[in-house]
Amino acid sequence: MCVLVCAMIIASVGLNMSSTAVIIGAMLISPIMGSILASAYGNVSADYSLLRNHMIGFGLQIGISILASTIYFFLSPVKEPTVELIARTSPTFFDVLIAFFGGIAGIIGQTRLDKTNTVIPGVAIATALMPPLCTCGYAIANGRLDMLLGAGYLFIINAYFIFLSASIILSALKIPKTKELTERMEKTSSENGT
Repeated sequence: MCVLVCAMIIASVGLNMSSTAVIIGAMLISPIMGSILASAYGNVSADYSLLRNHMIGFGLQIGISILASTIYFFLSPVKEPTVELIARTSPTFFDVLIAFFGGIAGIIGQTRLDKTNTVIPGVAIATALMPPLCTCGYAIANGRLDMLLGAGYLFIINAYFIFLSASIILSALKIPKTKELTERMEKTSSENGT
């Protein structure tokens, strides 16, 4: 939670200052992408308790993120929307493509045996989950419903298409389904020493 709040404040400052470098830094430390990929895994593996837990965690992350950015923008002396903020309020078809292929790259990076790769940070930057949430905070703090709807829609598009593409790849990888053992299966399993 502390890392998430720090990432949100950094991203909010970057949006407030119209600094792309600062926004990229915030996206690199944000933990939001992990919850989406874990939810996709829970969905494909039919591990519904894992899916539920990560969806609840994802919802909490969204709430904390919006709260942190709303507080920041409420206190910030800069009230005029910057170019970076406005850019997060009108999603296009290209945002869908970026999120979809970013999700594919992200889940491939997570499922590789070689974990020393730079895929996840790159995907975090490309799919830009943090800036739309920060823009939602700006919109709430400044009473801009139009910006809130646009930024919220962009965030939902990004999150959904990352989830969808990760689920497709995990299905293609034939991730084994989890299933609860019945009482009889558990007894048979313990008798066989497995």
